[in-house]
Amino acid sequence: MGSASDLPVMQAAIDTLESFGIEVEKRVISAHRAAHALMEWAESSEARGLSVIIAGAGGAAHLAGVIAGLTQLPVIGVPVRSKTLDGLDSLLSMVQMPSGVPVATVAIDGATNAALLAVSILALQDKSLREKYIEFRRRQTQKVLTTVI
Repeated sequence: MGSASDLPVMQAAIDTLESFGIEVEKRVISAHRAAHALMEWAESSEARGLSVIIAGAGGAAHLAGVIAGLTQLPVIGVPVRSKTLDGLDSLLSMVQMPSGVPVATVAIDGATNAALLAVSILALQDKSLREKYIEFRRRQTQKVLTTVI
């Protein structure tokens, strides 16, 4: 997260990942106020065993893009709603990445979908996780189909 104020949004990603049994590393590292610390963290992420990074930030929201420039791991950006432009500034900061430095970006405050995208990526190499993800999707479909109006 870019700041501690992003935690209420990012908690949905944390909870979703943990519900699938995925270990989560939670950090607050600003791309602007702690650039050197972010660089060290991002560059060592793969060696520490991370496989996917979810980065949530508001405002200028450069966190996900900076991380994507420092690691080969998939980076999923969560634009956090801001006071000034209601999160549109955050969203545009993430989706306007230059060619060759991709950031998969979800909706404003879309931390749950960021986590589910991470689960689907990790499930490509983990059969047990794939089964959990398939079951999650099956239950989600059943819930919709059995909804009475």
